[in-house]
Amino acid sequence: MLVTLCALITALTCVSGVTVVTQKPPVLTVRKGETATMDCNLGTVTNYVAAWHKQIPGGVPQHVLYFYHSYSSPYYGSGFSSSKFTSTHQSTSDYRLIINNQAETGDSAVYYCQTYDDSASAHVSHLPPPVLTVFPPSSAELQSNTASLVCLSSQSVPFADVSWLAGGSPVSSGISTSTAVQRPDQTYQISSSLTIQTSDWNMDKVYTCKVSLGSQTSEKTIKKSECPTE
Repeated sequence: MLVTLCALITALTCVSGVTVVTQKPPVLTVRKGETATMDCNLGTVTNYVAAWHKQIPGGVPQHVLYFYHSYSSPYYGSGFSSSKFTSTHQSTSDYRLIINNQAETGDSAVYYCQTYDDSASAHVSHLPPPVLTVFPPSSAELQSNTASLVCLSSQSVPFADVSWLAGGSPVSSGISTSTAVQRPDQTYQISSSLTIQTSDWNMDKVYTCKVSLGSQTSEKTIKKSECPTE
């Protein structure tokens, strides 16, 4: 039995021109139980997620997942999970939707990729910058050789680029960042932790949590001498 999946080509019209979101192949046919892959290029958009939706003919679109190149895993819509769907990225603007080894008749639908382009911000409100809170290591952690700093980002959308600096230099390891969690007030929260050497903390090294959301960037620094003592 064959499963047919279609891609919808979309374009976002912006102040500075047209950003074209391109999907391929336009039609994909696989045998039941096989893996299906669909690609999406976001054009000039590199700072926002690729969101995938599924629409069965005659039905309403269903949100499958969204994925951002700095995420460790996708964020799923209701009724969809990693047991069947996943996403990867080849660059900051190239994303792939994968139906894992179990395509079935119910997967026959139109799938389309969506993103957001803030180049139209001359006609819409700017996204508010993320609000950051950084927590120092606990006293119990400081009894060992390593400890953790935690940065919480409160923001209006479920994606952002989180990075850390130590002494003003970018950190490339020891970082763990969660996917966004929606809160009751309809805002989102991302948590990121940084594992550091206790000796560096005791030397009063400055650590910076940096969260970028399109054109908006927030930074929050922390060091031992500025933290209240217990």
